[in-house]
Amino acid sequence: MSRILVVEDESAIAELITLNLRHAGFDVFHCSDAAAAQAAVDGRLPDLVLLDWMLPGESGLQLARRWRSEARTRELPVIMLTARADEGDKVAGLESGADDYLTKPFSVNELMARIRAVLRRKAPQALDVAVQLAGLRLDPATRRVSCGGLDLKLGPTEFKLLHFMMSHAERVHSRAQLLDRVWGDHVFIEERTVDVHIKRLREALAPAGAGAMVETVRGAGYRLTAQPQTATGAAATERGSA
Repeated sequence: MSRILVVEDESAIAELITLNLRHAGFDVFHCSDAAAAQAAVDGRLPDLVLLDWMLPGESGLQLARRWRSEARTRELPVIMLTARADEGDKVAGLESGADDYLTKPFSVNELMARIRAVLRRKAPQALDVAVQLAGLRLDPATRRVSCGGLDLKLGPTEFKLLHFMMSHAERVHSRAQLLDRVWGDHVFIEERTVDVHIKRLREALAPAGAGAMVETVRGAGYRLTAQPQTATGAAATERGSA
């Protein structure tokens, strides 16, 4: 379930958005000013922010610029909501770092379409869209993983880990990055916990001969690949990383 932060000071609009988002299955949190929004983001990164331009105190434009300037929030998806419809305002909103810009009044259907489009671009693992790689298939809607016609049994953490890695296949992820993206931002557990779940994930994929797709990259982290190394090469890489 994707978590969406709604930053809107007009109560009627905020209520309309919040009700429709919850009805669509999103986890929604509402703030009515910039300070509360910043505190919410500091506490836990949402999957997307709906950000009003005109807010009490600091503007949404200033918030968006700050988030884009900081490493932790640089990739945070933001859709700007505003009554300012001039071309110059739209350009300013997008240049501040917003991923999309929606002018008031807007239809709920259009808002939902924009949200799903931004989530799909920024975080495909947040949507109930099946992902596939070299015969391996994961369907978040049904919570099923299969490979070569064989259904595989994964624990909930291994499922989330595989989902993220399949959505970012061939990329190398450090243990810290996996902790943030799979376990959640601000979750304080040992990085070596990742190693335990990587081992469990390989064991869960092994019955279909897909365990080797989860590779250890020496000194860097882990990646999911469609073209795994040979068993000898993988073992050598694993030993070098230990």
